[in-house]
Amino acid sequence: MAKTRKSKHGGAGLREIACEANVSIATVSRVLNGNDRVDPTMRQQVLDAAAKLNIDTAQPERTGALVFLLSNRAMLPPFHASILAGAESYCAAHGWDLYFVSLSYPPTASARELHLPKLIQRGERVRGVILAGNPSPNLIELLEQKGISYVVLGSNILGEFPTLGNDVVFSDETRGGEDVTRYLLSLGHRDIWFVGNTRLPWFARYYEGYCRVMDEAALTPRLSSIDSEDDTEIGYLGTKYLLSTGERVSAIFAGNDATACGVYKGLREQGLRIPEDISVVGCNDTVGDLLYPSLTTIREFPEQMGRHMAELLLERIANPRLESRRLMMPTQFIRRDSCGPVVDGEPRGPEGGKAEFIAVPSQ
Repeated sequence: MAKTRKSKHGGAGLREIACEANVSIATVSRVLNGNDRVDPTMRQQVLDAAAKLNIDTAQPERTGALVFLLSNRAMLPPFHASILAGAESYCAAHGWDLYFVSLSYPPTASARELHLPKLIQRGERVRGVILAGNPSPNLIELLEQKGISYVVLGSNILGEFPTLGNDVVFSDETRGGEDVTRYLLSLGHRDIWFVGNTRLPWFARYYEGYCRVMDEAALTPRLSSIDSEDDTEIGYLGTKYLLSTGERVSAIFAGNDATACGVYKGLREQGLRIPEDISVVGCNDTVGDLLYPSLTTIREFPEQMGRHMAELLLERIANPRLESRRLMMPTQFIRRDSCGPVVDGEPRGPEGGKAEFIAVPSQ
């Protein structure tokens, strides 16, 4: 008789089942945890795969629940969706439920004027909060006052960075900004513009890395900042503005991949080619391989960030006396087709052909 492997929905068992059923780990965790929002056919695929692998799918005893709190975002962006998937996978592997809740509130209000969702206020089952979206110091202060354990996505905290009593996870955008700027310099680019909304912290951190490397090279940083929260609009309007100035530009550093989509549109409306006329780089690698030409960018690891956020939070729940911890996740430079070299002061296409560039004012 074949031996049945006992599993408490651990990571290895989830991965094996997901591979056999040809579905995501998140889908497996939803099926094994009784989530009724899974397509019946897909649910059966998962159960059949578990049976074939002799993995016991009996639900483990649930330890408690966490809340993934999306703060001040109208929709769940792809980057945050990946963080959520990583956190959900880790929670499922350790016998915890994870609830998704969104919350809108005024960032300038005092902590005492804010009200937490009822699910968090109950407290008897929800033990902690994974704070994503665009959190501001007043919400963090409220969690501190209520004695609620939390871990926060530090790269997205709006306003002055607060003193934290709990844990924070960052993506190293500043280093990523340095990496892509050095790459553009290595290709001979000197007229490099940054396009983004530097009032938002994730743009500001990439811009900081860009400025640092430009200063080291004794070059003047150039910024086209658009006050918007629509990333594609930021790229489009920022590109139209910088072209209207008549200043030289051979490369554009877009503050994220969605902004690069807007940059592509703005350049093409002006009859400019990528990379023959202007090279483009982006950040966060959410859609870079879907663009044409494919986008050189900085890859972040949001799913791993989600797993680490859940791990830190569960450790804090088990030991509330832990000192506040800061985890910095690395980034990875991804070279694709959207950049070309500069030779004799002129941009070149990927095969070395000279490109003619004329800055055309926007209409």
